[in-house]
Amino acid sequence: MKLEAALPLERSAQDAPPPVSFFEFWPGWMFYPPVIAHCLLLGLRYGSPGLLTAANPRITSGGLCGESKMEILDQVQGEARALLARATSLLTDPADPSADAGAAAQAMAAAGLAFPVVAKPDIGCNGAGVRLVADAAALARYLTAFPRGERVVLQEFVPFEGEAGIFYIRRPGAPRGRITSVTLKSPPSVTGDGRSTLRQLILADPRAGKLAELFLPRLEGRLDAVPRQGETVRLVFVGNHCKGSIFRDGTDHVTPALAEAIERFAQGLPEFYFGRIDLRFDNLAALGRGEGFRVIEVNGAGSEATHVWDPRTRLLDAWRAQFFHYGEAYRIGAANRARGFRPTGALALLRLWQRQKRLMAAYPAND
Repeated sequence: MKLEAALPLERSAQDAPPPVSFFEFWPGWMFYPPVIAHCLLLGLRYGSPGLLTAANPRITSGGLCGESKMEILDQVQGEARALLARATSLLTDPADPSADAGAAAQAMAAAGLAFPVVAKPDIGCNGAGVRLVADAAALARYLTAFPRGERVVLQEFVPFEGEAGIFYIRRPGAPRGRITSVTLKSPPSVTGDGRSTLRQLILADPRAGKLAELFLPRLEGRLDAVPRQGETVRLVFVGNHCKGSIFRDGTDHVTPALAEAIERFAQGLPEFYFGRIDLRFDNLAALGRGEGFRVIEVNGAGSEATHVWDPRTRLLDAWRAQFFHYGEAYRIGAANRARGFRPTGALALLRLWQRQKRLMAAYPAND
């Protein structure tokens, strides 16, 4: 499928978005202080700074940090499981890395998985350590580089070009939720002219050239190669903004059929009220019919409505979206507290965050 079938890309120079918005790649210390201040005020209002961790009571820390991806996927029940990309997991051997390949082969066979598969850490975020693995040899190299005694997720590769993050919110006790954000994601790429090296193509690209520090290090071994005329070279696999993927606001593509399909999936995840459902889809027409997609990941209280990273988004609108969504997380947490669920304590949350940070620094490089 061509990229145009997945994303509503503009056709005229007048309508085209800027390659990068002025705040899109600000460091966190510039963008997030108003969001953090807003969360602190919400914590004071509700008498618990960590109350948002009660937004999804069946997920560790509500999905704020340190949660297990497989812990979430394994909870999906009933017909909703048919919407999931198949996945399995294994713990790397604490003492013998050579044992991992055999364990992975057994786990894949039991789950009915075949290469290529997506390998990713069970605990992590921002696409850290995610790779598309083509064969057993590549998987063995990945596992050897993975931290010892930690869990690796192996997931079927869904060969759809479209990828989306759909934010879902439901108040406890409400029969239905709603979609509050849709982000359409596409991988950055360059097209060969038969003369320029990959490095030259990246530096000359209106967007990739501004983000060269994201792409050049991970493509170091290929930068002097000359792609053929018309050859498309994908610069990153993982659909994560901080790794350079292109995000577009697709909220206007929500249809009743899509809302119904997402509702059906979300209701299949017990006590899930707040978070982003990441999926791969065949094309926008099928997605609008609530068909032709597979869920690859579910993120909880720590997830963002990532449409704010569309270069067309204004800074104030991005902050408003953040305020709204975190406000909802606290309101849902308060409702769940009233039902008897307790938020994660500060020390436990600190330990989860420290472990996640330590692991992310140790994971193999992402694709």
